[in-house]
Amino acid sequence: MRQELLSLPKTLAEDVARNLVMVARLIDEDAEQAYAYSRIALRLASRVAAVREAAGFAAYATQKYSEALAEFRAARRMTGSVELWPVMADCERGMGRPERALAMAGEPEVQKLDKAGQVEMRLVAAGARRDMGQLDAAIVTLQSPELASHSVQSWTARLRYAYADALLAAGREPEAREWFAKALEADKDGSTDASDRLAELDGVEFVDAEDEHVEDEPAERVADAEDAVVADAAAADVEGDAAADGSAAGEVVDGPADERS
Repeated sequence: MRQELLSLPKTLAEDVARNLVMVARLIDEDAEQAYAYSRIALRLASRVAAVREAAGFAAYATQKYSEALAEFRAARRMTGSVELWPVMADCERGMGRPERALAMAGEPEVQKLDKAGQVEMRLVAAGARRDMGQLDAAIVTLQSPELASHSVQSWTARLRYAYADALLAAGREPEAREWFAKALEADKDGSTDASDRLAELDGVEFVDAEDEHVEDEPAERVADAEDAVVADAAAADVEGDAAADGSAAGEVVDGPADERS
């Protein structure tokens, strides 16, 4: 990207770079804001491939799949790279065209992808199968040497998770639980919610401690109030009995209750 920006005047390159940095910083936390920054960068330097790619990912994050696909295609024409092929296919899915995504999974471009890209393409193809209601085919699509490997890579957790989710959708719960556990084992950075899915399968229910406290607080106040009333009534009875005894003996009742007793 730095090399691409060097083709721009210095001030313009700095402005574009600042906007691209904001896109990268916000895309996971505030996709809409990241998208806004990407549009600024796009207006400033639409002929820079890195800008088109960033605009594509920002649009993708906000589910503007048609726009994202157009930007990815533009970036690919500029660079000749195939690395965006899987996300382009996923845009087709997002636009309601799983058949097209599946066709892209069989194109020669897939063979040019690195291992991570090929796994990503497999995930997209399995998703397209599920979109078409072909659960068994989705499961078979995910069955691969990468899935069976004991080596943990950056994509391992997501691949195992997708396989577990497909198994669960097909009603194969024991197998699904096994693979959710394997996904959790490989998920070092928390990229999936495999732990929550495992808990659901095990029947574990999570209760928000703050909500529980709010619900219990009124009951606690009622219980405390009842205890106070009972204590006051008991004290009144003791004083009443003592006063009666004192009057009968012709004595004056005063001073603390402890001294009287």
